Amino acid sequence: MKRLHPFWLLLLTLFVSACSSDIDDYQQTQPSFDLFGYFEGKTLAWGMVQDYTDQQTRRFTVSIIGTIEGDTLVLEEDFVFDDGELDRRVWVISRLDNGRYVGEADDIVGTAEGIEVGNALHWKYDFNLEVDDSSHTVTFDDWLYRQDEKHLFNLTSIKKWGVEVGRITLFFQK
Repeated sequence: MKRLHPFWLLLLTLFVSACSSDIDDYQQTQPSFDLFGYFEGKTLAWGMVQDYTDQQTRRFTVSIIGTIEGDTLVLEEDFVFDDGELDRRVWVISRLDNGRYVGEADDIVGTAEGIEVGNALHWKYDFNLEVDDSSHTVTFDDWLYRQDEKHLFNLTSIKKWGVEVGRITLFFQK
């Protein structure tokens, strides 16, 4: 049997480890994420979309109003894009046990699932992405990180058939 050269073995190990983030890696990080606590009330956000070549394709701002009733958080998100497009998304997010959440919104396919550990929230869902006159179902793989009492940031990988086709970088401020 032929052995793999140590250089290629090291490169393969680095590639596999770089591609695998685990939510449990954030167990000891502070401040705790606290999805409901952070998004209650008014939050502002701004961000950008990049395509698979890393070219910025859109910029946007978001005004968010969060209301809590029991174990349900409703997020009303109003988007303003740099080309003047307006969009609205209303999330209904339910808190489950052990830092887990499920959520629904009109343009989400099925149910979003998330888990928070330490200062991080990992959130995944399928999304109907409108491009020109067609719609494509893509997967959003969100990693949100609480920076402090007033700030958090979100890095999203947009995938189609498991291949990254774009990214979103988003900053939130209370």
